Amino acid sequence: MKSVNKAKIAIIGSGNMGGAMAQVFAIAGHECIIADADATYSEQSFKRLLLETESFEKQGLFPVGSTRLISQNLSYAKSIEEACQNADYIAESVPEIIEVKKTVLGQIGDAARKDAIIASNTSAIPISQLSAFVSNPERFLGVHWVNPATFVPGVELIATPHTSEENLQFVERLITGVEKVTTRVSDVAGFIINRLQFALYKEAMTMVEEGSSTPAQIDSVVSNTFGFRLAFFGPFAVADMGGLDVFAGAYKSLEQAYGERFAAPQALLDKVATGDYGFKTGGGFAGLDASKSAEIVAYRNRAFAALSQLKRDLGPPPGFPSATQP
Repeated sequence: MKSVNKAKIAIIGSGNMGGAMAQVFAIAGHECIIADADATYSEQSFKRLLLETESFEKQGLFPVGSTRLISQNLSYAKSIEEACQNADYIAESVPEIIEVKKTVLGQIGDAARKDAIIASNTSAIPISQLSAFVSNPERFLGVHWVNPATFVPGVELIATPHTSEENLQFVERLITGVEKVTTRVSDVAGFIINRLQFALYKEAMTMVEEGSSTPAQIDSVVSNTFGFRLAFFGPFAVADMGGLDVFAGAYKSLEQAYGERFAAPQALLDKVATGDYGFKTGGGFAGLDASKSAEIVAYRNRAFAALSQLKRDLGPPPGFPSATQP
């Protein structure tokens, strides 16, 4: 019987992502075992995670007692099969190469108990495509953590038509139980995180290639402007608070400069045409409660002031170039 409070967890692939996931589970009190195709690498990863946890605890990044918990709850296996045989929950975190994932997921499916839940940490491959490699696909889903998984709170959950609701809910409770924020998302390539992240990166690269900006300029502007806001509010909330009419007007200039790819979304134009300008008219896309406008603005101001102070306290990242003018 699987217990969401004290599950037996196997992480297959103990690199940066898999290792960080193992740390999170072990510190939360779950029995966790890591494994790779190479037993020597598994042992090296285990030793690295112990040293890293000790360092993080000394820096105050991990709670006091984390090293003891890792020592008690984390272990390594000599093979993938050994790691999987008694696990309640198995997470695949191997390189983003479909042939590699096919082989590893097949090994996991053959070695695991029939009631064991199997998750893939793929960054962009549709889960339905990977489910073909797993026996009993009702126990399979995507559970996409973000690097560095020890500190980034968000985790995407991606079910397929075969994934059972019972298994999905178990994983939801398991992941929220280690203080992560889960969001169920659709099974499309890139899911939400990487579909948006890679769209931004592509446009940033285009700006560099055309000579209008440097990488340092773009990174400085993004991290200190709209990226700063995105730490607290997603793009729909930002647009609603900024004014949908303002966004629609800006799209006109962008379309004139860059063509159809920057045309305003029709759903945005439709709202503006009806007089729905977002938060200031009590509407918008994000579902913000206009009766709490003063509270929302006060929260925004406190949040941005706190983040500004944190950035001043930390100073610029070491080794980063300055954003010089072209």
